[in-house]
Amino acid sequence: MQEMPFWLDPTPVTFPPTELALKEPIGLLAMGGALTQEWLLLAYSKGIFPWFNPGEPILWWTPDPRSVLFIEDLKIRRSLRKTLKKLDNTPNFEVTLDQAFADVIQQCAIMERKDQDGTWITQEMAQAYLQLHQSGHAHSVEVWLDGELVGGLYGVAIGKMFYGESMFSKVSDASKIALVALSMQLKAWGFKLLDTQVETAHLKSMGATLISRKVFESLIAQQTQHAFPPRKWQMEMDWLEAAIEHSYYQNALDNAE
Repeated sequence: MQEMPFWLDPTPVTFPPTELALKEPIGLLAMGGALTQEWLLLAYSKGIFPWFNPGEPILWWTPDPRSVLFIEDLKIRRSLRKTLKKLDNTPNFEVTLDQAFADVIQQCAIMERKDQDGTWITQEMAQAYLQLHQSGHAHSVEVWLDGELVGGLYGVAIGKMFYGESMFSKVSDASKIALVALSMQLKAWGFKLLDTQVETAHLKSMGATLISRKVFESLIAQQTQHAFPPRKWQMEMDWLEAAIEHSYYQNALDNAE
């Protein structure tokens, strides 16, 4: 039985089979390699992501089970639906895509989180994702109020698969609004699900669910093959109207059960 993660040299760019990931800590597959675009894109295409603390080598993870959000199952609770309705009459409120990637990742890095001492988004990590963003592979969602960035998230896209990385919120519901807006736009583009990596109460309340690594890898193999060229993103639809319609549809389904 594998008791230690695999060590990766900078070259060749390759990962061991994911089924060899450790059971404890859950999903740790390898250490080493590099945070280059080649390493990161290969990792995400296989359902692997980097996560490590300052002073540690690069650690690569592929947890089993995996937390994902199927867009059709996105939950918009009553309180959030009320907030969304208010936004219709809030002219100083806006959600954008890829307008302030560096600011979003910085805010995610400095945001205080429960049961977490410090940040895993080091300068090295931030720079790696900024390079992915510049090549059209990493994307951000920005929530603005009175011209101030008050919430958002960022992640990586390959084909029609989106891998969420981190989110932040400076006002109530801002990160939830970012996720809802992104989900509506991704749905319009033909995306089916978002990777949310590990289960959290926050994401579970919005419909995220656990699936096996095997099922997850099968899904991303399908979604990454859909043509969706890397580029800078922008909102191409009325996400707010779509979100309110989605919330009523989900509410009707819940009441019918």
